[in-house]
Amino acid sequence: MRLFYWITAAGTVLVAWGSGSEAHAQNTAVLRGTVADSVSGRPLSGVSVRLAGRSEATVADELGRFRLAVPAGTYVVRASGLGLAARQQTATVAAGETAALSLRLPTAALALSEVTVAQPYDPNQSLAVISNIDKLLRPVNSAQDLLPLVPGLVIAQHAGGGKAEQIFVRGFDADHGTDFNVSVDGLPVNMVSHAHGQGYADFHFVIPETVDQLRVYKGPYTARFGDFATAGAGEFTTKTRLDQSQVKLEVGQFDTRRAVALLNLLPVRAAGQRAAAAYVAGEYMFTNSYFDAKQDFRRFNGLAKYTGQLSDRSSLMVLGSQFGSKWDASGQIPERGVDDGTISRFGSIDPTEGGSTSRTNATAVLTTDLPHNAVLRQQAYYTRYDFNLYSNFTFFLNDPVNGDGIRQTDARNLYGYTGTYSRDLQLGSRTLRTVAGLGTRLDDTHIALRNSAQRAVLDTIRSGRVYEQNFNGYLEGTLGLTDRLTLNAALRADYFRFAFREDRVAADSVSGRAGKGRVSPKLNLYYDVNPAVQLFVRSGFGFHSNDARAVVTNATANVLPRAIGYEVGGTFKPAPALVVNAALWALHLQDELVYVGDEGVVESAGRTRRLGFDLSARYQLTRLLFADVDLNLSRGRLVDEPEGANRIPLAPSLTSVGGLTLRAPGGLGASLRYRHIDSRAANEDNSVRAKGYFLLDAVLSYTKSRFQVGASVENLLNVEWNQAQFDTTTRLRNEAAPVSELHFTPGTPFYAKLNASVFF
Repeated sequence: MRLFYWITAAGTVLVAWGSGSEAHAQNTAVLRGTVADSVSGRPLSGVSVRLAGRSEATVADELGRFRLAVPAGTYVVRASGLGLAARQQTATVAAGETAALSLRLPTAALALSEVTVAQPYDPNQSLAVISNIDKLLRPVNSAQDLLPLVPGLVIAQHAGGGKAEQIFVRGFDADHGTDFNVSVDGLPVNMVSHAHGQGYADFHFVIPETVDQLRVYKGPYTARFGDFATAGAGEFTTKTRLDQSQVKLEVGQFDTRRAVALLNLLPVRAAGQRAAAAYVAGEYMFTNSYFDAKQDFRRFNGLAKYTGQLSDRSSLMVLGSQFGSKWDASGQIPERGVDDGTISRFGSIDPTEGGSTSRTNATAVLTTDLPHNAVLRQQAYYTRYDFNLYSNFTFFLNDPVNGDGIRQTDARNLYGYTGTYSRDLQLGSRTLRTVAGLGTRLDDTHIALRNSAQRAVLDTIRSGRVYEQNFNGYLEGTLGLTDRLTLNAALRADYFRFAFREDRVAADSVSGRAGKGRVSPKLNLYYDVNPAVQLFVRSGFGFHSNDARAVVTNATANVLPRAIGYEVGGTFKPAPALVVNAALWALHLQDELVYVGDEGVVESAGRTRRLGFDLSARYQLTRLLFADVDLNLSRGRLVDEPEGANRIPLAPSLTSVGGLTLRAPGGLGASLRYRHIDSRAANEDNSVRAKGYFLLDAVLSYTKSRFQVGASVENLLNVEWNQAQFDTTTRLRNEAAPVSELHFTPGTPFYAKLNASVFF
C-alpha cells in the first residue's frame, strides 16, 4: 500500500502545484470554441485546431469543443480535418480573458496533400495521421475487421468466431491479448487472470458501425497504459452522435445473416443551445460458417449512449451495452487427420467443442473545466462478464476412453475508476502540458477448469475465486523546448494485489495472497523538421502481469515481468500526396509468459529480445484512387537458449496488409485488399513451421443520401490457408502412440456477402 499512498500524494502535489501557479495564470489568456459541420451543425470531434505561425495546437473533443492557453495577443485560429475544408478565424485576447470562437467546416474531397504530420497535442500517438486516413479509407465489415485497423496487426480465429482472436503484432504471438492493451470508450477489454488466457481481449461486444475513432500507440512509451501495453495499445471510441439513423441487412454464404439498427434519440440542437446527443444501436448475427459441422453461431449486441453538456464547463457521457453469443466449434485439427482422409480440411476430431459468452457494460465519464486552464476527467465503469468454453486440444492423449475434453468457465464482476487532471502552464513563451492520473481496477471472478466429455463434466481440475486489484498513477509532462523540439516525459507506478481461494478444502488445495509494485519511466523526443517531416526517439518501461493463480501458488513466479522498449523513426511526406511512417524498434522482455489453458498453468519461456522495422505508407494515386501498405519486419529470439533452439514459437517475422481504394464522387466505392503473414517457427528448434498465407479481399459499395448497397468477398482467390496454428502433441482414438505435429484451424474459403442500408 505504500506505493499507492505515494501515487496519491504525487497526484495531490501536482494538482496543488498547478492550482498555485497564479502568476502564470494572470499572464495567460484562453481561446475557447467549438467546431461543427457547416450544413448540419453537428459537432466535429477529432478536428485539428492550430494557431498559425505558432506551435500551440489541440484537437476538438467529443462535443466539438477546444481550448488553448496562450499569452495575451492576436491569433489566427485554424481548424482542419481530412475530408473537411479548413477554416480560420482571428481573435484578440487580453491577459486573464477568454475569447469564444465558432468554426464551421464544410465537407470536401479527401486530399492527402492537406495532411500535416506534426502531432503536438498527443505526440505519443505517432500513427495518428495514418489512423485518420485509414478511418476514411479502410472498409470495416465485421467486429473482426476492427483490430486489424491497427497498422501491422494481424489476427487469427480458432473457434468459429466465438472466442477472442489470436493477435500478432510487432513480432508477438500475443495470444488473445497478453502484450497488446485494448480499450473501448475507456472500458478495458483485456481480462486479467482469465479462464482461457492472460490478457484475454474479446472484442465482439463492439458493433462495427458505431466505431468512430482509433488511436494507436506502439511500444511501452505512453504513461496512461499499464498492464499488457508492451507491444502497444489501441484505444477505440464509439460515435458521440449519429449523422442519421440507419437500418442495415446483410446476407451471405454459409447461412450468414446479420441485421443492424442505429437510431438517433435526440434532434440536433439549435445554435446557442447546449449540445446533447443520444442514440441506441443493436446487432444480430447468425452463421453456420464454412465447417463440415454447422457452427450455429449467434450473437446479439445492444448499445445506448448519451453525451451532453451539463453546463458551460462540464459534460457527461453515459454508456450501457449488452452482448451475448453462443456457438459450436470444430476446433484445431491435426495435419495427419487430413492427409490420411480421416477428416476433411473443414472437419473436426471432437465436434462437441464450442461455448457461450456474455458481457454487460456500464460507464459514465464526467469532464469538468476548472480554473487556471485545467481539466478534470473522471470515469467510473462496471462490467459483468460470463464465459463458458468447451475445448479439446489433445484428443485422446491423456484419457483414451473419454477423450481430453475440458470446460473453462469465468464469471466476473469488474469495477474501475480512472481520473486525470490536466493543465497547461506557461513557462515564459513555452507551454507545459501536465497530466496527473489516478486509477484502480478490481476483478472479482470465479474461474474453473474441469475435465469433460461430450460437454458433460467429469471432474474438477481447479476452481476458485480470484480477487485482483490494480492501483495506478502517473505524472506526465509535454514541453516544447523550441518551436520544433518537443519533450515528453512521464513516470507511472502500479501496485497489484492478488488473491486466490480454491473451492475445495483438501491437502493439495492451493490458496494465498501476494502483492507487487512496478514503476515505469518514459522518455520521448519529437522534432518537427518542417510541416512535412517529424522525427522521434522514444523509450520506456512497461510490463504484463502474471495470472493470479500462478502468483499465489508459486513463490518463484515472475509477477510483473518488465519490458524495455526503444525506437527511432518519423512521419514524412516525401511527396504532397504521400504519407509515410517508419520506425526501427527493439523490445526486451524480462520473462515471456505463456498461459497453458488446458492445464491451467503458466509456463515461463525466459527472457526474449525482439528487433524490428515498421513501415506504413498512404498514397493518393489520383483524385479518386488511394493506395496503402503496412510492412512489418521483426526478429525475435529466446535470450537464454542456444542457437538452433532459441526461436520464439509462432512469433511472425513478416506481416503486411494493404490495398487499393476507390472513392468516386457519385457514391461509388471499391476496395481490393491483401493480407500476408510469413511462414514461421512453431516451436523453439524450428522443426515444425506454421504456414504463411497471402489473401485478397474485395469490397464494393454504392452510397446515396438515403441508402447504401454493397458486396464483399473474403479470400477472393479461394486460397487454402491456415488461421490459428500450433505445434501440439496429440493422440487420435486408434493411435498407439502420440504424435507431435502442426495442428490448425482452416481459414475462410471464398466467402461472399451482400448488404443494404437505409438512412433516415
